[in-house]
Amino acid sequence: MPGDFKGAATPLSDTDINATAANLNCEVAVVEAVCDVESGGGGFLPDGRPKILFEAHAFHNATGGRWDRTNPNISSPAWDRSLYGAGGAHQYDRLAEAIALDRNAALQSASWGRFQVMGNNYAAAGFANAEAFVQAMCDREAAHLGAFIGFCRKNGLVEALQARDWTTFARGYNGPGQVDHYAALLKSAYDRHAAHAAAAPGDQVLHLLDRGPAVSKLQELLRAAGSNIEPDGVFGQQTEAAVRRFQSDHGLAADGVVGSQTWAALRS
Repeated sequence: MPGDFKGAATPLSDTDINATAANLNCEVAVVEAVCDVESGGGGFLPDGRPKILFEAHAFHNATGGRWDRTNPNISSPAWDRSLYGAGGAHQYDRLAEAIALDRNAALQSASWGRFQVMGNNYAAAGFANAEAFVQAMCDREAAHLGAFIGFCRKNGLVEALQARDWTTFARGYNGPGQVDHYAALLKSAYDRHAAHAAAAPGDQVLHLLDRGPAVSKLQELLRAAGSNIEPDGVFGQQTEAAVRRFQSDHGLAADGVVGSQTWAALRS
């Protein structure tokens, strides 16, 4: 793993999100809601490092409280919101302090990426150790998504997602503290994404060789965004190339597949 925690930082694609919803047999809006609440919808900081939150109580548990007295900012017997400090890069300062004491425990004591899965869940996420887990978190948001799926299956949270039982999900995913707060945030985010999907029933997933009115609508939006594509209702190679250019220009994974993220960006 690079010492600066910078990897390829590949973003999620619409294909990834839709495949995950199908894998979990839940709505796309459910997956998008968790994204929004956990990380604001993106897994990386502007400098390319994964978003993290260092948990002092987790480091205490991983090290038997050995550093509580000498390093109280990063090792605490109880959860204490005030220890977080600022988000973003500051969390890497806290991680670095912990790494200097016990690297393996430090990596396991931070939550990582788009879905903020704790490093100590590396096995549930399908990794042999915390180092491999963190490397994947540095490389691609698809790994963030895979860790989310693994965690939900390991901890029996899939049914809660399917039923949109936000209280049960919040308790199992975020822990017993602030369950009502997280549940309310998740419901609000879900309602927003579900309303958008309902308001745009024609926004089906589109890809090469598709035809019909939805493709024509796509082509019209691409033209409005600056493409010279002609709206003929056929998703051919020129349309695919225009989609890829648009996705790349707007920070999306340029896979040429038009799903919820690409539709939303086209409308904005």
